[in-house]
Amino acid sequence: QVQLSESGGGLVQAGGSLRLSCAASGRTFNMNNLAWFRQVPGKEREFVAAINWSGGSTNYRDSVKGRFTISRDNAKGTVSLQMNSLKPEDTATYYCAAGSRPWIAVRTVLRNEYQYWGQGTQVTVSS
Repeated sequence: QVQLSESGGGLVQAGGSLRLSCAASGRTFNMNNLAWFRQVPGKEREFVAAINWSGGSTNYRDSVKGRFTISRDNAKGTVSLQMNSLKPEDTATYYCAAGSRPWIAVRTVLRNEYQYWGQGTQVTVSS
C-alpha cells in the first residue's frame, strides 16, 4: 500500500503563486509515475501534470504550461507542484496520484493510470 498526503493549498490572489507538496509513504519503490489532478465540484477530475521516476519526462495540460512546474524527490518520497501566475480558473481541489505502470506520455492524463490517490488540498484563486 502507498499513502499520499498533500499540503500547501490555500487562498491566493490572481497572479500569485503557491507550491503544493505530496508526501508518499509505504511501498513506494515501484511508483513510477506521479501526477497532480484537480477537481471542481460538479465536474470530472482533470489531469494537471505528471512526472516519471527519473524526472526526465513530464507532461502538462495545455492551460498550465509555462505556469506550473512538477518535480519530485525520490529520496524524500515527495512530489511538488509549483504554481505561478495563478488564475481564478485554477481554483479547485488538487489531488496527488501515484502509479506503477511504465511511462507513456499520452496515458498519463488518464485517471485509471494511477492506483493511489491523496485526499486533496484546496486551492482558491481570487480575482
